[in-house]
Order: sequence, then structure tokens, then C-alpha cells
Amino acid sequence: MDNVLLLRSPNIDGPDKYESALRAAGYYPLSVPVLETVLVNGESLHDIVQKDPKELELSGVVITSSRSCEAWRETVQSFVAESPTADWSTLPFYVVGQATATSLEEINKVAGKTMLAPRNILGGSETGTGEKLAHFILEDLKPHTPALEHPVKLLYLTGDKNRDVLPNILRGGGIDLQPLQVYQTQGASTFPQDLDDAMNAVPDKSRCWWIVYFAPSAADFVTPVLRNRFEIPDPNSQLFATKIAAIGPTTSIFLRDELHLRVDVLSPKPNPESLALSIHNFDSRPDMF
Repeated sequence: MDNVLLLRSPNIDGPDKYESALRAAGYYPLSVPVLETVLVNGESLHDIVQKDPKELELSGVVITSSRSCEAWRETVQSFVAESPTADWSTLPFYVVGQATATSLEEINKVAGKTMLAPRNILGGSETGTGEKLAHFILEDLKPHTPALEHPVKLLYLTGDKNRDVLPNILRGGGIDLQPLQVYQTQGASTFPQDLDDAMNAVPDKSRCWWIVYFAPSAADFVTPVLRNRFEIPDPNSQLFATKIAAIGPTTSIFLRDELHLRVDVLSPKPNPESLALSIHNFDSRPDMF
């Protein structure tokens, strides 16, 4: 059976569906994380948190990910040796999904009694998407929203990749967003070592390899590393010791046009069963034997 390298983080909450589908199709899959998220602009957030929200004329904080919660927690913990007078405990913190709400609630447990930890957490299970949260906020602030020339202002903690749905809805409703990027996604610093460890654990290293790309965002970062370990095929290559699969047409086009790779399989649907079937069908072609 061929080995299949999945350029993605495996599921840790039970069996990984991609790995399970490929094993069922007769392959040996291994997943290696290619991206990591790091916190940024900590000093800027520290400067904001040390001031009272009334001084900043803020009516609330918008948080749409657990990483933003982590940024707030680290900032709160940085004040351990200080005695800030700012009170953020009663300010509304509007969140997407229950997981984000739970992450914010945990700050009270790890930070102790501090007025910097949020306690007025709104949304949660009622607001599982950015769009739902935006409408929830507009409804919640409706009685307090002044004329549009003096809009309500919310601090919006973001990452480096954000959809425009929530900001557009809120601004259209007269809400003034003050965005601050607090995290960004980048290539995982441990990827080369993680890849070597995973490859060393493969039972049969002599078998052919499939490499599966899931998104263009990590392709630039991982491909130079992969070239040092595999015979990565260009569009004219007739060698099939290494074969390339892509999830989604955008990824496939990027691999072909930007990185000049030969893409052997484009999964018709972005799901495990479609990928496994596409790879199996390619390997079952008469000219592959």
C-alpha cells in the first residue's frame, strides 16, 4: 500500500476521518501539521487593557475565536504584579460559539479576582457564526445605539484572516468597530522535524508516496521542505514515485501555476471519501502498473 502524507493537523477528538477513509481504501496515511498560530501586538492590547473602557468610549468587545481569548488571557496575566484600576468585568464581551464563551470564562479561573477578566459574556451557543453574532449585537445594542453620527464603538480582536460579514453588518447598523489583530497564522516552525518523525515511523518506506495539499496558504512554506525529502513531480515529469493530490480547484491551480507541480488528482469534493476514492481510482489505472 502506498503512503499518503496529509498536510494538515489530524483530528484529536476521535478517529481522523481522512486517515480512516484512506486506510479503508488500502493506504497508509499520516497527518503532519503545517501551520501554527502565534499571538501578535501584545503591547498594543496591553495598552488598551490597562485603560478603563469608559475612557476609551467602548461599549463592548467582539471576540470570534479561542485565539483571541488566549490573547486577552495572556494580557490579563501580564498584570499580575500590578494593580490596575480599569474595570472590564461588566463590559459586554460578544462571542461566536460556546467554545469561545467557555475560553473566556476560563480566564476568571486562571487569573483570580481581577476586574480585567470578562464576566458579562454574551452570545455563545446562540451565535455560532459571525453573521448571527453581528445581528445579535445589533439587537442587544439597539436601545443604546445613538444617532449614526455618534456610533457605538466596539473593540474587535481579530486574526490575519477574517471574513467581512460581521464587520459589514455591524458598520451598516451604525456600530463603529476598532479592530486589533492579536494573532496570525504562519508556517509551523516544527514542520521539518514533525515530518521526519512521521516518515521514520512509516512501516514500509520503499512504497510510493501521495502528498495531499489542502490549501494554498501553506503550500509555499512546505514545498521547499518536501523537495528535500521527495521527488516532487513537475508538470512534465513521468515519474510516479511521488504523486500529488489537491483538495479544491483553488489549491490545484495554485500548485500548478505558482509552484509548477504536477497535480495528479483533484478531489471532486472536499471530503475524506472523495479524496480516498480519487486516489484509489488513479492508482487503479492500467498505465500505473
